[in-house]
Amino acid sequence: MKADLEVRLIHDGIKWIAYHQDFEACGQTLAELDQALIRYLLDRQLFPENSCVTVFMIFDHSCIPAWIRQYAYHYFNRYIRLDLKSPVSAVQ
Repeated sequence: MKADLEVRLIHDGIKWIAYHQDFEACGQTLAELDQALIRYLLDRQLFPENSCVTVFMIFDHSCIPAWIRQYAYHYFNRYIRLDLKSPVSAVQ
């Protein structure tokens, strides 16, 4: 699957954070992270409104202490498809 955008994904113990060279989005859950990412992409107009964007989130294992990485197989990369609909167009 080809991604329109790639970000680095970490968890700091409290929240998920998606880093890109141009921005940072965060949320306490993955759903909150996805919504923050949608808001940011719409606010900055990085992609056209009412389009679908595929985002590849690459988990950065360096946020996990080296001694425990062998047990951290549950951390993952993820592809998500975001529908960039503004709140105004969703209500209409």
